[in-house]
Amino acid sequence: MVRLGDPFEALLGFQQALDSFRSSNWLSSGLSGDGSFPPMNIFKKGDDFILIAEVPGISKSDLNVQIKGRTIHLSGTKSVAYPDNASLHRRERLQGHFDRAITLPVEIAGDGIKAECRDGILALYLPRAEHEKPRSIQVT
Repeated sequence: MVRLGDPFEALLGFQQALDSFRSSNWLSSGLSGDGSFPPMNIFKKGDDFILIAEVPGISKSDLNVQIKGRTIHLSGTKSVAYPDNASLHRRERLQGHFDRAITLPVEIAGDGIKAECRDGILALYLPRAEHEKPRSIQVT
């Protein structure tokens, strides 16, 4: 018998609701995504790589990009401001800290990296390290 106000029953119900929420696909971002933020594409152009990430509403000063060897680490903070004395009716825009690391199949030349951020799109130009580039050898 369940008593009204049984704290253990309420806790069990809450745990089941959380488990149901986490196992749903509600947080997924699409067909190939798993909900990671920021969404990004990485493609190869010649010997080098280009990373494009969607970072709408995030100022350049709130982005942190670190590259070491083959790993790209992108982190930052997304803020959402509300007017003073506003009563929030619905909240779908997420805010908070994000942290994402991606490993490439080759090492990146740290001195040739370029980063641009315009209109909510971050582009990283990642040159392949010289010692990672294939070399042709003439057979005599």
